[in-house]
Amino acid sequence: MKVITWNVNSVRQRLARVIALLNRHEPDVLCLQEIKVTDDAFPLMEVTAAGYQCVTHGQKAYNGVAILAREPLHDVSLGFRGDPVPEEARVVSATVGDLRVVNAYVVNGKSTTDPAYQIKLRWLDALADWLATMAGPLLVMGDFNVAPTDLDVYDPALWHGQNLASEPERERIRRLESLGLIDLARAHAGDTPGPYTYWDYRAGAFHKGWGLRIDLMLGSADVAARLVSVEVDREERKPTAGEGKPSDHAPLILTLRD
Repeated sequence: MKVITWNVNSVRQRLARVIALLNRHEPDVLCLQEIKVTDDAFPLMEVTAAGYQCVTHGQKAYNGVAILAREPLHDVSLGFRGDPVPEEARVVSATVGDLRVVNAYVVNGKSTTDPAYQIKLRWLDALADWLATMAGPLLVMGDFNVAPTDLDVYDPALWHGQNLASEPERERIRRLESLGLIDLARAHAGDTPGPYTYWDYRAGAFHKGWGLRIDLMLGSADVAARLVSVEVDREERKPTAGEGKPSDHAPLILTLRD
C-alpha cells in the first residue's frame, strides 16, 4: 500500500503536477494540504478521470485539505472536536479499507511572538485530545509546521527557539507520540538528518540544501509494523520536473505491506 502526503500550495496552480504525481506513483491514498479552493471549485473531474475518489474540506484562497483514494472513502469527517479555529479548513479524515486516515494542515504560528503561535499550540493540544479517543489502525499525516528535532532542520543553531522548531511545538509532537503514534519517517531514517520536505522559495534554499522536515506521517503501532519505506519525491520540488512552478513542499511517500 502506498500513501502520499503533499502540501500542494494551491491545487489549481499545481493541478498538472498533481495528475502527473498520481500517474507516476499510483498511490492508494494521496492527502493534499493548502488546496486553497472551496469544495465546489476543486478539480474533481480531473481527479476522477485519473481513477480516484475524493473528499475535500475547502476554503477560498487559504488552507483546505483533501483525501484522494482508489478505494471508497467511508465515515468522512470534516474538522475535529475542540478546534480553536473551526472556521479554518484544516482537517479531513476518512476510513480507507481498515485504515483511518487523518489529513491535517497545522496552524503555521508565524513567529513565537505572534498571537497565531499561541493558537497553534492550542490547536495541537486539541488535536491530541481528539486523536486520543481513536482506536484501530490510524495514520495521521500532513503539514505539521513543526520540525520535531534538530535532525529535522538544516541548521539547528539558526533555528533554535524559532517558530517551526521551538521547544513548545516539539513538546506537542512528543505528546502525539505518547498516544502511541510513531513518526514513520524518523523510524525509517534513524539518526540520519531529514528527509527534508520543505524548502523556502527564497535565496535558492532548495539548491543549497536549506531544508526542513515539517511534513509528517504518524502511525499507530499496527501501521508501523507494516512499514516498508518512507521517501521524499525531491524531483517534484524542481522547477524543471513538471508543468509550472513547483510547490515549496515535496511529496512524502509511505509504503506499507498489505
